[in-house]
Amino acid sequence: MKSYIKYSLWLLAWMIVSLAGFGGASDLIRPAHGSGQFTLTGKIVQVSDGDTINILVEQQTHRIRLASIDAPETAHGSARPGQPYGEASRKYLAEHVAGKTLTLICFEKDHYGREVCDIPVGDTTANRLQVQAGMAWANQQGGGKYLRDRSLVEIEKKAKQEKLGLWAEPHAVAPWVWRYDCWQKQKC
Repeated sequence: MKSYIKYSLWLLAWMIVSLAGFGGASDLIRPAHGSGQFTLTGKIVQVSDGDTINILVEQQTHRIRLASIDAPETAHGSARPGQPYGEASRKYLAEHVAGKTLTLICFEKDHYGREVCDIPVGDTTANRLQVQAGMAWANQQGGGKYLRDRSLVEIEKKAKQEKLGLWAEPHAVAPWVWRYDCWQKQKC
């Protein structure tokens, strides 16, 4: 009896997947090149900060974390103040993606349930544009375990040398340090 139930569930799943191939959401959410990768195609409906957006895919909102970068924090109430350049970073990202229909290349979900993605724009990515303009760091938190795009390290060095964006500040604090020191330890 158990094998019959397993077979029935397998058959049902196969039929759903097969039917999904005839348009609809499968054209908007599909596997990308490489294991575990997938794409999301939809309209960018919100830019929350310099590394987080919302995309609308067939009436469903997906929260997206830009891969490989960490942008200055925006304020989240009085207990969680924002960093210098937090709002500038959000606005800069919005200039490149807000209101556009784009196809994102996604890798995984993070521990907050957000899809972690690169956002192609033109011949580059919004991820790279953020770092190039000094609006985000190459995310080297945890020894670089969140850094998929290794070219961002050199892009960041160049922005820092040119004192672009947040690098105009003499003592710019990385967001992962800010979240710990300011938000967790209350030492802002």
